[in-house]
Formats: sequence, structure tokens, C-alpha cells
Amino acid sequence: MSADDEKDDVGRSDERGWLTRTVLPGGTEPDPRFTLANERTFLAWTRTALAFLAGGIALAALPLPDMPDEIKHVLAIVLLLIGTLLAVGAAVRWLRVERAMRHARPLPLPLIVPIMAVVASAACVGTCLYLLM
Repeated sequence: MSADDEKDDVGRSDERGWLTRTVLPGGTEPDPRFTLANERTFLAWTRTALAFLAGGIALAALPLPDMPDEIKHVLAIVLLLIGTLLAVGAAVRWLRVERAMRHARPLPLPLIVPIMAVVASAACVGTCLYLLM
């Protein structure tokens, strides 16, 4: 069978690229709508991560005379770490969901959600404590 015989009627090869075969070995192609929905979710988490990174950079860069520098730097570092963890978590989540769909397994538990709930709760408590002082 020649390379031309492996092409579909649109002129593309049916074979997946080496990166796809490496990252997503085995399984069958899921419905493209589900793959695209998984990608949109990944992009939404990435936007959230970028917002945390921007917040950390802004907090470190802007002069805030009412806030001690030590607290400002610690909060900036915490925001940057949260943004980094979210970006990594989003990539891991995308990969786990994609693999589950390709192998017709149940979708994995979204670990990012409870982590974000804890982070948001801690931020609220921290803000309340700061305002009360």
C-alpha cells in the first residue's frame, strides 16, 4: 500500500502524528466535539492561571503604601505559585480527560476544583484578617 492509498478523500493521511502517538498512545479517536470541549476547558483554566500570574506581577510591581513590603511580596509569590500550579494542573487535567475519552473510561475527578476552592477560601479568610487588623 502506497502513501497515496492511505490518504482519505480530502487528501489527509489517517495516521496520527508522532506527538499524538507519544502523548496519547492507543485508544480510538473520540468525537471531535468532546475533544474540542476538553480543549476549551483547558484554555479556560489557562486564562485563570494567567490572571493569577498577572495579579502576582502587578502586586509586586505596584506601589502600595498601606501594605508592608513583606506582606506584599509574600502575597505576590503566592499568586505566582497558584498561577503556575493552575497552568500545570490544567495540562494534566486535559491529558487525563483526553486519555480517558480515547479509552472509553470514566472521566477522572477534577482535582483542580477542590484546590481552587481551598485557595479561594484561604484568600477570603486572609483578606478578612487583613481588613480586621
